[in-house]
Amino acid sequence: MGRTVAALTSDELEPAGRRQLLGRLVGEVRGRGVGRLFRPRTALRWMADAVADVAPHIPVRDLETLRRHFPDLDDEGLAERLIRNASRATAGVGAAGGGVASVEWVAAPTLLSAPILLAAETVAVVAIEIKLIGELHEVYRQPIPGDGLPERGLKLVESWSGQRGVNPMIPGVGVAAVLGTAARKELQKTLLSRFGRNLTTMGPLLTGAAVASYLNRRATRAVGEKVREDLRRTRPALDG
Repeated sequence: MGRTVAALTSDELEPAGRRQLLGRLVGEVRGRGVGRLFRPRTALRWMADAVADVAPHIPVRDLETLRRHFPDLDDEGLAERLIRNASRATAGVGAAGGGVASVEWVAAPTLLSAPILLAAETVAVVAIEIKLIGELHEVYRQPIPGDGLPERGLKLVESWSGQRGVNPMIPGVGVAAVLGTAARKELQKTLLSRFGRNLTTMGPLLTGAAVASYLNRRATRAVGEKVREDLRRTRPALDG
């Protein structure tokens, strides 16, 4: 599932490719147990665990790589481009969800498909926003601290939950501690708002796709802007 979600975070995916990957993710979510997703609290716990599982696999580009991809942009222009691309990517997930739903609902009743599709969409959107947060940290010279991908991934999960920059003064701790009390509650609270928003977009066939696309785009831009403002305040002074 980590590889599928990582592929979905690319801002260069064509609509058909995004729809195919989201369909694959729906199948992987279904394989992890349909029944659990009918109970809201259990669904939130499942999504929190899924986000923590995939976070270390999300391909966050470092500043050097970003400069190669966008050579003509200064820091502010680069940050704006990353926010724009991520917003388009999550909008694409919302639109792709309508395409997946049109196939799913032909084969099965709506109530069987909706929780799985909502969970898959939510995890995919969160992963794209986590990647955005990590790359904004690179742009503003505040790379994510940590020993290894798991620790850095979980710091990004914390940052996404609070929609703020990573606090480097918080010492690294193990997975169990990070997802223990306060951090887990904050993650589940933020996931609940996303999951609930996605629920309002579900409709027969493609009727919810345009709404989901718009809401995803707007929410991702809001996340990017909040984190960018936080990082601007803490950006280290550049030499010269």
